[in-house]
Amino acid sequence: AISNDKAHVMDLVLPVAVLIVSCIVAMIYTGGFFDGASFVDAFADSDASVGLVLGGSVALVFTFIYFMMRDVLSFKEFTDCIPEGFKAMVAPILILSMAWTLSGMTNLLGAKIFVAELVAGSALSMQGFLPMIIFLVAAFLAFATGTSWGTFSILIPIVIGVFPEGQMMVISIASCLAGAVCGDHCSPISDTTIMASAGAHCEHVNHVSTQLPYVLLVAAVCMVGYFLIGVFRAVGLASIAWLALPICIIILLAILLIIRAKGTKEAA
Repeated sequence: AISNDKAHVMDLVLPVAVLIVSCIVAMIYTGGFFDGASFVDAFADSDASVGLVLGGSVALVFTFIYFMMRDVLSFKEFTDCIPEGFKAMVAPILILSMAWTLSGMTNLLGAKIFVAELVAGSALSMQGFLPMIIFLVAAFLAFATGTSWGTFSILIPIVIGVFPEGQMMVISIASCLAGAVCGDHCSPISDTTIMASAGAHCEHVNHVSTQLPYVLLVAAVCMVGYFLIGVFRAVGLASIAWLALPICIIILLAILLIIRAKGTKEAA
């Protein structure tokens, strides 16, 4: 490790801030923002891969100049960090390559089409409980394919087809987003999970296994909420479906307090 008495917390914060800003600017640049497009349209039409490379390059050059001016690192120390960074990323890149290969094979086998037809076929008979079904399907599909955005593109059109407007459309879209993020968050082949374990220098399998209890706990409470929404709709009380949210919060807090009390008792 390299230590320096001149180092300051801004030596960490400023390069990260420049990285974030430069990546955003580079992405809207690739989307045509400086050619007259609006910020939203430019961001939507941006080429993320090109933008992130440009932003990272700008941040790297800025960090080099900044550290040289601050005399925090010598030229040799800075350049020695570059190959070390490449070597640290070899394992995550290999895992990502194999994960994308597995995800591509799953898509080529028609997993998305199968799940979409399954949900569309069962939605009419169980409309009241569709948010719960959508949540389960979205979580499973995102976990299996390692992508939440792909899950959004598959299930949201189905949700809008079943509930074109109104309260249930909003609730069902919310369940789709929540389930997809849940499945993607704990999927071992998700790029975000792989990069998180790589950034924390944690064994990938350990990272996945240790976060599963937290994910499953929140997912179970969410399932209770979506089930309650279905019950309220089935008995004609859809107007008070919002009560599912405070009920779920109370349930989650109660579980956390029980876990805390149990841990305190075991420690004593």
